Amino acid sequence: MNKLTELFGIKYPIIAGGMVWCSGWKLAVAVSNAGGLGLIGAGSMHPDTLMEHICKAKIATDKPFGVNVPLLYPEIDKIMAVLVEEGVKIVFTSAGNPKTWTPMLKSHGIKVVHVVSSSKFALKAQEAGVDAVVAEGFEAGGHNGREETTTFTLIPQVRQAISIPLIAAGGIATGNGLLAAMALGADGVQIGTAFALAEESSAHQAFKEKSIALQEGDTMLCLKKLAPTRLIKNNFYDQVAVAEEVGMGVDELRQILGKGRAKLGIFEGDLVEGELEIGQIASLIKEIKPAKQIIDEIIAEFNHSATALKNIQFELS
Repeated sequence: MNKLTELFGIKYPIIAGGMVWCSGWKLAVAVSNAGGLGLIGAGSMHPDTLMEHICKAKIATDKPFGVNVPLLYPEIDKIMAVLVEEGVKIVFTSAGNPKTWTPMLKSHGIKVVHVVSSSKFALKAQEAGVDAVVAEGFEAGGHNGREETTTFTLIPQVRQAISIPLIAAGGIATGNGLLAAMALGADGVQIGTAFALAEESSAHQAFKEKSIALQEGDTMLCLKKLAPTRLIKNNFYDQVAVAEEVGMGVDELRQILGKGRAKLGIFEGDLVEGELEIGQIASLIKEIKPAKQIIDEIIAEFNHSATALKNIQFELS
């Protein structure tokens, strides 16, 4: 047991990111039942849809699970009301100021975790009263921090800045990744891409198959004038890349993006015109597996590598 497993009441310090169009109740339950912490991704759900997913999760597991909420969500008041009414115990927040909602959530006995991309914002989140932070490097899929700081650089600096539990994210999908993150000062990891491609993920099968066929360099960070987003290269990405190269402004980029682009790509499986968000680590994943198998393999590899490294020491000259 460590700080993170104790905080959430889970077996392993592994959290499945609450990803839009991927993280429904089935994935959250599968991860929680396997010993991690599953999150329902509220970012792609209306309040009534979120309530349905929470209710189904409560029926399907007696293990802890949580909900990820982007704070810039247009129906945020209703979303927060659903979380309180349904007795959700763990909430991860992102894309906004944690001071706005943390006090209210904690007043209802909810554990709050905030996602950050820098030491500066990690410290602000701690000052806002959150119970833990997720520090996410720019290797991650989906929306990223503007600093473009890599996970290996970010984690030790955030560890120095805060005293509360630290969860590493971005480019982590293996037991060795978990071990490396903990060596750098993290108490556990949040994994997105590997679970986005799990059998229980609600992402379209075509999106999953496209992702497991990716090679190094097949994803890029773009849309930096709007919200930096890591995407698979396709026709939509090419349109954005050309627009950014010629210096198009925010309004023109918004027009290219349009509405429902991520749903089109991830949930509906349009591999040409859809917004295909996935992390760099996808090029290491070659198979669609059940969430339990993913977690079991992570823990087995972690234990093997930790044992192998245990007795390695170098003498100082």
